[in-house]
Amino acid sequence: MRKPGVSETRRRIFKFIRDFIEERGYAPTVRDILKGCNISSTAVVQHHLNILEREGHIHRDPEVFRSIQLIDKRNIVRVPLLGNISAGAPIPVPDSGTWDNEAAEMLELTDELTQGKEVYALKVKGISMVDALIDDGDIVLMESANTANDGDMVAVWLKDKHEVTLKRLFREQQVIRLQPSNSQMEPLYVNFQNVEVQGKVVGVIRKLGDKNKRR
Repeated sequence: MRKPGVSETRRRIFKFIRDFIEERGYAPTVRDILKGCNISSTAVVQHHLNILEREGHIHRDPEVFRSIQLIDKRNIVRVPLLGNISAGAPIPVPDSGTWDNEAAEMLELTDELTQGKEVYALKVKGISMVDALIDDGDIVLMESANTANDGDMVAVWLKDKHEVTLKRLFREQQVIRLQPSNSQMEPLYVNFQNVEVQGKVVGVIRKLGDKNKRR
C-alpha cells in the first residue's frame, strides 16, 4: 500500500493488520491495533480504519467480531461456487457424477486462501465434520483430484447411490472407511469399486456472525 497521501500512521496500522492476520489467522480488534501501534485512543484507530475502508484497502462487517479483511486486488482470484456438499447423510447430486460446470456464483478470494491452486467451492450442508471446524453453512475450497491418501478430507461420489459426501478417507482391507469428524456419528463403510474421489479440501471459509457457532 503506497498511495500518495496515506499517512504514516495508516501505513503502520495497515502493516500491523496484515502481520497480525498472517501470524494468527484472524483479524485484530480495535484495541489490538491501539496497543500494537501505540495509538492514543480507539477513536483515532476508528478514524484511520474508516479512511482505509473508504479507500478500498480493508473491508469490515459491523455485525461481526474481528471482521477486518485486507483487500489487495492484485492478489484476488475468482473461484466458482458450484453448489452444495453434504457433511452428514449423503445427498443426491446430478446423475452424471460430476459437478455442474455452471457456477451458482463467483467468489472473490485471495490467492493465500487458494494456495495458488485452481480450486472450486462448495457450500457445506450438515454437521458431520464439525470437530474439524467445518460446520453447516461453511464453504470448502476443493482441488480436483481422483486419488487421496489415508486421512485426506475428500468429496466422495458413491456410485451405487448417486450421492456425494464430505468425509475423511481411510483404506481398510477390502473396504473404504469414510470417517466423519463428529463423535456422535458413525463412519460409512463402502466397497472400493463403489467410491470415486472427486476432490480434496484445501481450505475452509467459515460462516461468521452466529454466536452459537464453534470457533
